[in-house]
Amino acid sequence: MTQLRPVASGAPDEGGPDTAPELGQLLKRAGRGDESAFAELYDATSKRVFGLALRVVRDPAQAEEVCQEAYLEIWRTSTRFDEDKGSALSWIFTLVHRKAVDRVRSAEASTRRDTTYHHTNQPVEHDSTAEAVQSSFEARRVRGALDTLTAVQREALELAYFGGYTHTEVATMLDLPVGTAKTRIRDGLIRLRDAMGVGA
Repeated sequence: MTQLRPVASGAPDEGGPDTAPELGQLLKRAGRGDESAFAELYDATSKRVFGLALRVVRDPAQAEEVCQEAYLEIWRTSTRFDEDKGSALSWIFTLVHRKAVDRVRSAEASTRRDTTYHHTNQPVEHDSTAEAVQSSFEARRVRGALDTLTAVQREALELAYFGGYTHTEVATMLDLPVGTAKTRIRDGLIRLRDAMGVGA
């Protein structure tokens, strides 16, 4: 695989493809082992990917490590990208967000281990198991509900909630008027609520 250059955190991405179809094509080519396509994908997305990672982990060095891990994962799993389920950018952002959250959770777990003696009310094992089961159940419900959204609704929601971007930032990234981005997010939330039977 092409050696990844360090992610720069300054100016926005310069040059390279920026539309969903072009990024999707680069992902597909990367999935077939095309290193030049992967390098082009990296150049087109790395600064925004770094921005997302930094927003979650709050530390530039950690964010760079998250980016490296994420791009390795993108290279290994690019064949799994399905444009029918959303844009290439939202697929990449979802993977990066997951890596960043994992890094934060790992750091928090390490901190908890280092300060265990300060905590006297540790949950008992069966409570932890019950929580894990409940979380898994809820995650399945949410994934099922997400599958009921249109591709454009899902893309906007993923950027707003998984990516942590504002409505204005989502509109800019998707090249939409702010009102249209807000409508897609609102309609997606309504459909999610209905699919999950919340507030019915």
